[in-house]
Amino acid sequence: MKVMVVDDEQDVQFLFRQQFRRELRQNQIQLDFTLSAQEALEYLQNKQTNCLVLIIADINMPGMNGLELLKIIKEKFPELKIFIITAYDDEQKYKTAKEYGADEYLTKPIEFGNLKEKIFNL
Repeated sequence: MKVMVVDDEQDVQFLFRQQFRRELRQNQIQLDFTLSAQEALEYLQNKQTNCLVLIIADINMPGMNGLELLKIIKEKFPELKIFIITAYDDEQKYKTAKEYGADEYLTKPIEFGNLKEKIFNL
């Protein structure tokens, strides 16, 4: 299963690789990372998306935020699942994310056991 993580904080890549090390080693999951919403859109436009199953995007990023990214992706690639992650539990952002088609809305710190269950049950 191919998953893209979109987050402007580079240490998120290390965290995800650590938390999914067994699944990565067993080829159960492939993780790709982009550091901005714009980079994620370029990735989607330039690469085959047929292998990509899920995008996990942070809300707060410089430039285009995760909610704007969510809206664009759901319009252009409606088959993709999208999980939104935020450090701030905000009712309005939650409502907007659901309205735009978010498949999950998770708050930081990420509970990786819960996240893995949601990913592998897609």
